[in-house]
Amino acid sequence: MDGRGEDVNSKHRFSMSGEKKVLAVANYDELSRVAAEKFVFHANTMVQRKGFFTAALSGGSTPNGLYMRLASDPYRGQVPWQKVHLFWGDERCVPPDHPDSNYHTACELLLKKVTIPEENIHRIHAEQEDRNRAAAEYEQMLRIFFRLGAEGYPCFDLILLGMGEDGHTASLFPGASVLEETRRLVVASYIEKRGDYRLTLTVPVLNHAANVIFLISGESKATVLRKVLEGKRHPQCLPSQLV
Repeated sequence: MDGRGEDVNSKHRFSMSGEKKVLAVANYDELSRVAAEKFVFHANTMVQRKGFFTAALSGGSTPNGLYMRLASDPYRGQVPWQKVHLFWGDERCVPPDHPDSNYHTACELLLKKVTIPEENIHRIHAEQEDRNRAAAEYEQMLRIFFRLGAEGYPCFDLILLGMGEDGHTASLFPGASVLEETRRLVVASYIEKRGDYRLTLTVPVLNHAANVIFLISGESKATVLRKVLEGKRHPQCLPSQLV
């Protein structure tokens, strides 16, 4: 698990130092627990600092344990849900009630079980037939929410990311043209190896976040993680290196 802007020692103490840290934990349950502690820490820190907290959620199965912990005590009662605004880092082009929808997963495991206001849930409407329009609408929503105007990038308080066995993160896949995008905040990207479209935040958006946490679990990802962290820089093949 790699977090930017966080310092974690053996007692899981957190800081806002701007450094990159890697924390290896014993198992998936421990990963979910520490991630929940991080979420609670950043939510309360930002609410105390500015009155609200913004986080972009990840897809895939790895964050499911985190979502379930946040939906249960003691963590559920430690998050100021009324002041939390949730977004998504990427979304599959399926209806919001589809099992493959990142929103649907978060909704079933977390959102239905906490007291977050409906208007604070900012999902990507990726089910639209016009995917480019859906991307443009989500970008416009971000610009309005973060008061950006026509330029600049949003600064999320926290972005959660995963990493695939091919080194992708969000829906930034190896060799995709979206890896070079510097102007748009949200792009509809065709994933050739999977034969479908995804809507994804772009690299500059991820890198403008105050804090980024990669949640990575499983032996199958150990080799690629080592390449991302210690290998030669080759982000077209290992997009996670861009963050």
